Amino acid sequence: MDQLARAAALLGAGIAMGIGALGPGLGEGFVAGKACEGIARAPEHASLITRTMLVGQAVSESTGIYSLVIALLLIFST
Repeated sequence: MDQLARAAALLGAGIAMGIGALGPGLGEGFVAGKACEGIARAPEHASLITRTMLVGQAVSESTGIYSLVIALLLIFST
């Protein structure tokens, strides 16, 4: 039974990282693309757009970090 619990924890960790990395990856790519479009339209606002983009990406990346923490807890708790 212990091996089954270990296998389930490892499978759960893989799923958590797979789904947990999908959202931030898509979100950050979308934000970067829109920031490039914004800078192309208004180059004089490039520093403001870049700063706002980086803050948004940091917030988006936090969900990926949370899934990493959950995956590590699943791996090392069993």
